[in-house]
Amino acid sequence: MELKTVNETQAIDTEKFVAQDTWELGGHTFTSRFILGSGKYSLDLIKAAVEAAGTEMVTLALRRVNDGGMANILDYIPKSVTLLPNTSGARNADEAVRIARLARTLCGSPFVKIEIMRDSRYLLPDNQATIEATEILAKEGFVVMPYMFPDLTAARDMVNAGAACVMPLAAPIGSNKGLVTKDWIELLVNEINVPIIVDAGIGKPSEACAAMEMGVSAIMANTAIATAGDLVGMAAAFKEAITAGRRAYLAGTGRVLAKGGVASSPLTGYLREEA
Repeated sequence: MELKTVNETQAIDTEKFVAQDTWELGGHTFTSRFILGSGKYSLDLIKAAVEAAGTEMVTLALRRVNDGGMANILDYIPKSVTLLPNTSGARNADEAVRIARLARTLCGSPFVKIEIMRDSRYLLPDNQATIEATEILAKEGFVVMPYMFPDLTAARDMVNAGAACVMPLAAPIGSNKGLVTKDWIELLVNEINVPIIVDAGIGKPSEACAAMEMGVSAIMANTAIATAGDLVGMAAAFKEAITAGRRAYLAGTGRVLAKGGVASSPLTGYLREEA
């Protein structure tokens, strides 16, 4: 059940609000709006994300199987957490499809995050190849979550191809630069009728809050927490920031003046001239 009005959100404590403010993805219901991305993994990071940030979905890079990392990672992840394999390392649609099929066989998860990157320097996604892979995998019953550069036409094509959501980058992967593509993400929020999950580049809880205030459905992050001085503290901060941003979005943020100002207190009547 999604809360829609100010009256429904006021006077509700944070934990109760999070429990009630559910969202849907591919026919599955989630309460947490924080997703742990792939990248820098450790037992401490996963514990912090699950226990302090409350994440219900963790991304896995299938290529970690090759170095024996997958078994250890799976040992860290509670059974209640949804696995989100990605196609990291794919350079075209065919490679992404093969990786996704293998991931479903190994992990048993219907979810897949499509990542196709021919650019090895900036790690920018190939939107056209992603559309092609999305169409193939959606027809095979996958819950397809495409990582993309925020472009309205490409996002519409992904949805038409069967994407369960779209995942625009905020900034290059691992950069922690924040909402560099803010205006383009906001355009997607206003025009696309599937969940928008901001992926890559979010470096601070305040940036996650700002994204949620725009109306995105969830935030994916890894590096921001993995490189923090206090993993648990930063994970908790992200949870609180995401919740604050979500509540602000539902409440409706105050209007912004194009120019000038409006006094918050009377400017007349409090001084009297001496007779």
